Amino acid sequence: MTDVKKLSSLSVIFPAYNDGGTIASMISAAHIACRQVTDDFEIIVVNDGSSDYTGLILEDMKRRCAELRVISHTSNRGYGGALRSGFASAQKDWVFYTDGDAQYNPLELIALVKALTAGVDAVNGYKSTRSDSLLRIVIGRSYHYLLKLLFRFRLRDVDCDFRLIPRLILREINLASDSGAICLEMVKKIEDAGYRFAEVPVSHFPRKYGISQFFRPRRIYDTLRQIAGLYWMLMRKR
Repeated sequence: MTDVKKLSSLSVIFPAYNDGGTIASMISAAHIACRQVTDDFEIIVVNDGSSDYTGLILEDMKRRCAELRVISHTSNRGYGGALRSGFASAQKDWVFYTDGDAQYNPLELIALVKALTAGVDAVNGYKSTRSDSLLRIVIGRSYHYLLKLLFRFRLRDVDCDFRLIPRLILREINLASDSGAICLEMVKKIEDAGYRFAEVPVSHFPRKYGISQFFRPRRIYDTLRQIAGLYWMLMRKR
């Protein structure tokens, strides 16, 4: 595509937990998108202690895709822990990440790259529509507005895991969260460091395989505990 800006290099990261039914298609779609936006890329999947056949799929995909690297956790470290492993292993100038469960389309990475105009440091997707149950939509919006009130960030969708960020920024902000609170921590620290996001609408699809890990008592507790810690660190202490 001649109208798409070429990135110097790109690391694509997928945190994956029991995503055996979707991760192969996500890698394939990312490979297509990467070739449109750069001549130098890698695809990293962090297999976060999956108990299904995710590992077997990834071994097969490594034989098919030379750009694929797999990081395997022997036990589940949580969403934030998986992302931090991927970020630490990334070797390219730009980092794009999204989930391995196919609720987002990696081909829409191209729209994020197009949004890199003058004065833009990073690009955040926001869900144009949300393909979840009514209960999850209500909880998601309530969660978003509560966090926006508490942390005063500017993005319209802090919980959209579809982001393109320079690796230098990720190194600068020093992320610490192990839970889903890492999205809040990432956005808040990037904004507080003076960097500017562009925002791009992206599609959101129903989950076709597996079960969401967030709506479990332990995960909710861990996320709320880390949000409380972030509020103290980023708002009250400052």
